[in-house]
This record gives sequence, C-alpha cells and structure tokens, in this order.
Amino acid sequence: MRVIAGKFRSRRLKGPGTLRVRPTSDRLRETLFNILGPAVEDSLFVDLYAGTGAIGVEAVSRGARQVILVESHAKAAGLIRENLAALGIRAGAELIEADALSGLEKIAKRHLIADFIFLDPPYEKTAEHLQVLEFLDASHLVAPRGIVVVEHRSGMEVPERLDRLECSRQVEQGDATLSFYRLAAAA
Repeated sequence: MRVIAGKFRSRRLKGPGTLRVRPTSDRLRETLFNILGPAVEDSLFVDLYAGTGAIGVEAVSRGARQVILVESHAKAAGLIRENLAALGIRAGAELIEADALSGLEKIAKRHLIADFIFLDPPYEKTAEHLQVLEFLDASHLVAPRGIVVVEHRSGMEVPERLDRLECSRQVEQGDATLSFYRLAAAA
C-alpha cells in the first residue's frame, strides 16, 4: 500500500498483515480522490472503519485541514498510529477508538461539520452501512455541500434516498462500488 498523491506521494504504508481488515485498494483510493478533487484541500474529512488509515492518510496528504479516523479494533488502531508516526503526521489527524456510531456521536458533541465522510464497513456487515447512513441523515454532521461516500460490495443494495441524503453517483470498480451521497435539495 502506498500514498497516491500529495505531500506524502509514493510513501509506503504498513499493511494489515494478519489483521482481518480489507483495505481499500490503491486503485479505488485513487479513483475516490480523483472524484473528490481539490475540494479535499482545507476540508474536515472523517474516515469511519479506518482500518489501516490509508483513506485518512491520503486526505492528509492532499491537504485536508483535519482528518478524524474512527476505528474500533485495537490492533487496527495501533496500525493507524504506526502509519501516522511513520509519516510524521502529528497535527491535523485524530484517531477515535470507537465503533462508527459512537465515534460519530463524539464528533457531533463537538459540533463539527464534515465536508467528507467515508465509510467502509466490513462487506459482510451490510446492516452497518444503513445504520450509519441513517445516523448521518438525522444528524447535522454533513456540511451543506458535504459528501458521504460509502464503499460496498458491487451488487449490494444501498438506499437511493433517505430523508435528507440522496445518492447522487455510483462508481463500480471490480468487486467494489463507491456510492456518493449529498444532502437533497429542499423541496
């Protein structure tokens, strides 16, 4: 695994080894950040189910103002710390050791509004995709022009619309799909 672009371009990240973590492939990460483009710069970026931290590190590398990584697995959280330390990232990245919903509650209590929220639960935990989307839909965590990105198994059904969030785009690559959600325009 490597950082695709930005300040830490081509730097290697420590992979999951024996951890049961499925990191987003370099190719899919590159696709994601090509779509998000320069808007990542100076953004608040939340990486849920952070695993190795590769998505969050990529956001830091591309100039995000603040990145919050949320990971509940203690060994994966340790791996994230190692990857951040190896790149010398001390400021601008914060790790919250908690499950996704608890992490989002902690972020909400701080009255933060995220420009980007990326979630990539284990593919077999299909209910978690919907639970997190429903939480985000009911919260005020998503900035008015913010984007929620869900990585999921291709062919998996995700909602086209919730009360406030609607799927505006899907990009399929191999066995993975990225679904992009935005706040729906007021009716």
